[in-house]
Order: sequence, then C-alpha cells, then structure tokens
Amino acid sequence: MKRKFILFLCLITMFCSLRAQQTGKLYLSGTGNDNTVNWDFFCTAGANSGKWTTIPVPSNWELQGFGKYNYGFNKEENKGKEQGLYKYTFKVPADWKNRKINIVFEGSMTDTEVKINGKSAGETHQGSFYVFRYDISKLVKLGSDNLLEVKVSKYSANQSVNEAERKADFWIFGGIFRPVYLEALPESHINSVKINATANGRFEAIVNASGYYNRIETKLTDENGKVFGFIPDRIVMYDDNKNHYIGYTLPKPKLWSTEFPNLYTVTFTLYDGGKPVHLITKKIGFRTVEVKERDGVYVNGVKMKFKGVNRHSFYPSSGRTTNKKISIADVLLMKEMNMNAVRMSHYPPDGHFLDVCDSLGLFVMDELAGWHGTYDTPTGTKLMKEMMLNDENHPSIIFWANGNEGGHNRELDHLFAEEDIQKRPLIHPWEVFGGFETTHYREFNYGIGNYDHGHNILMPTEFLHGMWDGGHGAGIEDYWNAMWNNPLSAGGFLWDFADQAVVRTDKNGELDTDGNHGPDGIVGPYHEKEGSFFTIKEVWSPVFVEKREMTAGFDGSFTLENRYAFTNLNQCTFNWKLKKLKAGTDAAFKSGKADVPNIKPFEKGKLKISLPGDWRSFDALYLTANAPDGKELFTWSFPIIMPKDDAEKIVVKTASGKVNFKEDAKVYQVSANGINLTFDKITGLLQQVQNTKGVIPFSNGPILQEGVNNFKGFTQKMDGENLVISSKFDKKESWNTLQWTIYPSGWLKMEVEYFPSDYFTTFVGLNFSYPESEIKAVEYKGNGPYRVWKNRMKGTQFGIWKKDYNDSATGEAPWQYPEFKGYYSNMYWCEFTGKQQSFKVVTDQEDIFLRLFTPKKSKDTEYDNMSPTFPNGDISFMNSISAIGTKTQKPETTGPMGMKNIYYDFDKAPSRALNMTLYFDFSTNTSSLRGGTTKQSQ
Repeated sequence: MKRKFILFLCLITMFCSLRAQQTGKLYLSGTGNDNTVNWDFFCTAGANSGKWTTIPVPSNWELQGFGKYNYGFNKEENKGKEQGLYKYTFKVPADWKNRKINIVFEGSMTDTEVKINGKSAGETHQGSFYVFRYDISKLVKLGSDNLLEVKVSKYSANQSVNEAERKADFWIFGGIFRPVYLEALPESHINSVKINATANGRFEAIVNASGYYNRIETKLTDENGKVFGFIPDRIVMYDDNKNHYIGYTLPKPKLWSTEFPNLYTVTFTLYDGGKPVHLITKKIGFRTVEVKERDGVYVNGVKMKFKGVNRHSFYPSSGRTTNKKISIADVLLMKEMNMNAVRMSHYPPDGHFLDVCDSLGLFVMDELAGWHGTYDTPTGTKLMKEMMLNDENHPSIIFWANGNEGGHNRELDHLFAEEDIQKRPLIHPWEVFGGFETTHYREFNYGIGNYDHGHNILMPTEFLHGMWDGGHGAGIEDYWNAMWNNPLSAGGFLWDFADQAVVRTDKNGELDTDGNHGPDGIVGPYHEKEGSFFTIKEVWSPVFVEKREMTAGFDGSFTLENRYAFTNLNQCTFNWKLKKLKAGTDAAFKSGKADVPNIKPFEKGKLKISLPGDWRSFDALYLTANAPDGKELFTWSFPIIMPKDDAEKIVVKTASGKVNFKEDAKVYQVSANGINLTFDKITGLLQQVQNTKGVIPFSNGPILQEGVNNFKGFTQKMDGENLVISSKFDKKESWNTLQWTIYPSGWLKMEVEYFPSDYFTTFVGLNFSYPESEIKAVEYKGNGPYRVWKNRMKGTQFGIWKKDYNDSATGEAPWQYPEFKGYYSNMYWCEFTGKQQSFKVVTDQEDIFLRLFTPKKSKDTEYDNMSPTFPNGDISFMNSISAIGTKTQKPETTGPMGMKNIYYDFDKAPSRALNMTLYFDFSTNTSSLRGGTTKQSQ
C-alpha cells in the first residue's frame, strides 16, 4: 500500500509539474558559428570600419572582415582597440506579461554596454568569457518592436581586465562571440540552485527563489526517464535571501565517472499553495571528489591519475565562437586518445562543452581568466561568481583554477570555497599551492628527481609543451612511466589540444599562427591527427599490454595491466587478427575474439588467445582492446615473420648469366643481368647505378654517420658465381669494413661493420645520396604510417605502407599528415618510386630505421629546442636515430629516451662492431613489391 501511495503521489506530482511554467527562452542571436543571425553593425577602426553594415551574431568581428587581428603578445601601440556598435530589433511575446524578462549574454569581448529602446540596461560588463544578464522587464514593450543597442569595446576601460585577458598568450578577438537570448521567468520563480550529489547517495541542494511560494518539490529521474528519487520539501522558514536547503539520501545511485558518466535529471518545482508556478531542470551526477594531503586526488574513493590536455575554445574560421558539434568532436578526440581530463585554458568554456564533458565523461578543471596578470578584486569577485553560477552544477568539473602562471588574485581564493557547495579543490596553475605541485615544464631529471623527494601531490597543469613535431608524444612515455609509478603523482595536463591557426580575412584566408606563438596542438587547426595523437593513445591506454615476442613457444598468452580506475577488464572486449601481408592488395587473415579475463582496476592478469595451428605462417598478429562502449582503446601489432625470412623470399641471387668485372686506376665496374654498378676503388663507395632504362640516381654511399669512413685496401674475388669486393680490417687505420657482393641476378648485397666515433652519439647509420626532386613515393614494410623519433616510438603499427611524397612541416600549412620525410622504424624492405625509375632495398636484420630526407625546418622558436637533427645525405639506413625536443626543452631533458645514444668502447674488435646488411634491387622489374596508391589499413 505504501509503494502504491508513493507511485500515486509521483504521478500527481508529474502531472502538476507539467503545468508549471518553465523559463521561457527566445534567442536574439544564433546558437553558434553554424547558426547565426545578422545584426546591424558598425566598426569604429580597422578593416571595413566607419560604415553601417551587418554582422552574424555570435561571431568575432575579425573573422568577419572587421577591425584588426591581434595576438596577446603584440606591443601596446599595435593592439587593435576598435569598438563594435550593434543594433537589433526584436519582439517580445505578448504572453510574457507579468514575467521577469532578462537579456542574457553568454560571452562578449570585452566591455559591453547594453541599451534597450534607448535606455541603459545596467552598468557596463567588463570581462570576456562570462555569462551575464540584465533585468529588462521595465524597458521592453510586449508584442511590439524593441531596439537592442550594444557597444562592445575590444580593449577594456578596466586595466586589470586587459592584464588578465588581453595581454595573454593567445589570440585576442572582439565581438559578441557567444549566444544572446531573452529569458522569461514567472513572478514567483527559482533564481538559482547549487547541487551536491555524492557517491554515498547523499543529495543536497540550495535553492534560491523569489516571489510567493510555500513549497519546493525535488524529483530525480534516470537516463530512461524513470523516477529515481522524489523529495517533497515543505518550506516553513527561510533566510532573508530566500535560500532553501534540501537534503536527502538516495539508495545506491549509479555513480558518475569518466568511465561511466551516469547522469540523472533533477527537477525543482516551485509551488504556491497546490499550484506549480515554476520549474527548472538540471543534469547531475553522483560523485565525490576528495583531496588527501600528501597522498592524492580521490574520485568515488579511487585514487586518480589524470591523463589531461589543455583546451582553448577555438575554431580557425570563427575564433572563439564554436558550437556543440565542435565540443562533441573535441571531447571524442580526447577520449580517443584515452584521455580522462581536460583543463580549460585560460577561461571558462562554452556551456555546451561542459554538457558534453558531463555526458561523454571527462574530468574538467575550470579556470578563472588571468594569464600572468590578474583581475582587480571587485572585478574578479563579480566574474568569479558569474563563472560559478553558470558552471557549478556540472559533475565533470572537479577542480577550479584561479588564474594561470602568476595570474592569481589571492584575495579571491576564499570565494571558491564559500560559493561552491561541493567544496572542490582550488588550483593555482604553475604554483605550489593547496597541497599541489603544479609547476609547468619541469625538465625530466630536475622535475622527476624533485618529485621523488617531495611531499606535495604532483600534478603539472602544463607539461611537454608541443611545438611542431616536438612535445606531446616525444618524451611522454618516460614522463608517464614516472608519473604512473610515483604514489604522489596525480598525472598532468599536456599543452595543448589543437593548433590555433586563425583564418586571416585580411590575408586572403591564410591560416596564421602568429609565427610560433599560437598554441601548437596534438591535432591540427581542423583537427588533423599528428603522429603524437597515436603515441598518446598507446601510452595512455587503460589497457597496458606487456611486451611480448612471437617466439616459437608463444602460447597465445599476454600479460595485461588494468589501468582503469573503475572498469574491470572483463567489461572490455579483445579481438585478434593474424595477417599475411602483401603489398598493394588486401592481406589474407584469420581473426577471432579472446576470452576476457577478470582483472580488477590496477591489477594484472593473463589474456589467452586460442591461436590456430598455422599461426606462424602469418606475418603479424594484431591485438585490439575495446572499451565497454565498443570504442577502440588501441591495436598492438606483433611481427611474426622476421626480416631474414622476408629477405630469403625476396632476394634473388641466381640467374642464367654471370657477373662481369673490370677495373681501372679509379673504379671497379661490375655488370650482371642488365645492371651496371660503379664503385670507387679507393673508398669502396657506390658511385653509379644504371640499368637498361638509364641511370638510377642512388649513389655516394655508404657514408658512415658519426663514424669514420676509413674503408681501405679493397680487393675483389669470385666466390663461386658471385663477385665479392671487400675492404681490409686494420685495428689502427681501417677498423670499419665494407663488403659488396654482386650476384648473377644483378642484386647487390652490402655488409658494413663499424664503430661509432664517440661514446655519445645523436644517431649512427649509413647515408646515401638520392635527389629529393626525383622521389615520388615509397612503399615499405615496417612500422607506420607515422614517422618516429628516439623518444617517440609508440603509436605505430607493423604493416605495409604506401606513402606519396609531401614536403609538409608539422604544425604548418598545408597540415598534411602523415608527413613523408623523417625516420621510420623496423624496416624490412622499402621500394623507392622515382619519377623515372624505381628500386628496392631489403634487410635481413631487425630494428633498422629508414630515414627519408630531411624534413623542412618549421618556423622555430627563439629556444630552437625542437629543431630535428638529421644525418647527412638524403636516404639513410640507421642503427639508431635522434630524439626531438619541445618548445621549452632540449631532447635530452625530456627523459632517458631523449638522451643521446651510448656506445661503449669496443676496443675495435670486429666481433663487437655494429653491423648493417642491405640488399639492393636496381632491375627494371619491381612488381614483386609494388602496391597500390594508398596506405594499407591495419
């Protein structure tokens, strides 16, 4: 009977609530850059100024061809200080009579004066990124035309606002860049609610209301609309501010986390007697955030490691004006990289971005603006409260940040705890504050070394400053291993998410990053994926797969570590695939699913694959882990066949003809099966290659990189049908040796044994000359399709890859990825497609790097930390390669993987030398390896 009564009461409440007035909403602008409304507009200076025209709202006026573009670092005398004058005529619905009518601006840059029908709506709002409103009930005319006039000053009359916002390290725009709308409230209405829903099921709310009422009713429904909790609350007394406390404990709610973003809808209904007069709804999540001093950050009782990135509200063609589709795309890309956190840099975001973080699951650090400079206390207090009022109920927000890198007005600190019912932790990014060490861009040895001996919770709010191809992925494996294994580490936030190249309407649509100032991200301006995207995806995978070789004794078992916080690995799915790789065609394969083990968070266990009996006849095994929602976490690849096995199949040694040899005082000339080879008799270097179609311009090698080309004493002899040209080993003068073998087939074998010239080397290997102007494409078997660096090896897959030539530089137009030039790991073979002729190179050794030319140097910073170091020559085959730095760090300071290669003194003993074996096919028939025009999908 009791259950029936409660059900009846819920049905009556639902029926009455439907008749309560909701807050009316009427957009005067559009809702984002994909939905705008034209307003009359006048720009006072710069492009297209001095005349009335129209402009889409919301927008930044620079992107519409008005005013002057500015980066925050521009000198004061070069800053655009234009104003924008807006006019718009609108009608207020006649049935809004006896309602409170507000006009709401979600964001306007920077000082905003508002008039309705010629009368001021209130004091000028100062501050760009905050939702503000005016009560215009007495200024509007119902059912007839009203005139809205807005004057927006790009440069603030309040110098503290300029210090906090307009001198910052990001693009500075002007205009009404977020939506504008009217809201209508009944005479008795709810002004605001503050909600705290915790993991133990405790629900608390402070409801502020106006007018006449005697009861507030609270109802929670789940994602299916089913009533989860019903809280009738009869108001007997209330304080002078009409703040009403509601408290209730609900049984076993589904908790909110980034892994399981369970949301509930809470509806507050205001009653006057038995009549519902106003209702509002909010999306909430039950979760608890707790900071334990000298320990860590706990969410729902679990200690967290934050895998985060910084993110600006930005889109190239519209500046700070975005839309919900962009927010969804951004969060999905972050989740695809296995991130679980995002920091708002350096101001509050659009409301729809927080909505998406709530629904898709991403921890958020929300930030009051202040980049090195601070708001004065009265202004900062007002803006902080506006941020809190708009953002506070989002379960995704688990941190507040008061400014950035010295932009901390400490007089505002107390307000965060006073205003926030949830008492979320407050961060001062770049400072040691509140038990957190958040210092930015600590070098690995200095930072990690100090971290190991410190006492604060370690959570750098910016680390690994991306720039071009450096940063982000380069060094992250070292940093993350240290962070993961340090009990005091709470993870950190990369800088930053996306390239901020803005469309210059004053420069024929050029994408401008202001040189190296505009933040350089993991993805391009239109979200093009760079190589670091996939490195991060692998390093931050919540499923960690222990390294495993595909030996003859492999029984299909993999050791897994569960790096989820709330997910058992038996909630994931695992698929495997065996492939026989063939250039240019689809690979033959067998596939299946693996039985998923019961592995709890932070524990290890075994995954067993039931492999077919012929599994060793395949080239590679691929293992894919999928999250509970079915999205791929990562696909790991494991070569089965070795390079020597491929070489045995590919290299042709015999033919019906024979090897012909002649020499003069300077050169050896060798011919076989239509191939003519010329070698320098003194140095042994390959000078020229020619076949029946003409010269192949591959020559001048092998030149040792960071080794001495002291090949000497060459002799030649026949070894059966093969011609062998070899140098003489001498411990004092010619300790590096070179041997060529020419087979009757025309194939050429090169064997080099050598010693690096130094104990520390940037790279070691062999260089050849080949004109870049001649190359058209390459197809190779190895790891790809993205290039690698010594300190960024993760994120690739083993396969056969076809890459057409491009000359793109990372982080610059045309943002073409994958790049062509650079290092590629674990090469088995490569076919070079020239504009005139092709040739191929095969190795029988593991772990050989292919180097393709020297990437174009990007416009670098004054630090010149990430300029890539490359060998001499054009095409190289390397035993080791160089690392790359970040904007703020040299390669060697990003961790052990970024340091130079170390080779011990081998005492010039031939048995201890490095070695390289390559086979060359210069014939006119390269069809055995040639494939299609697109890279093979793995």
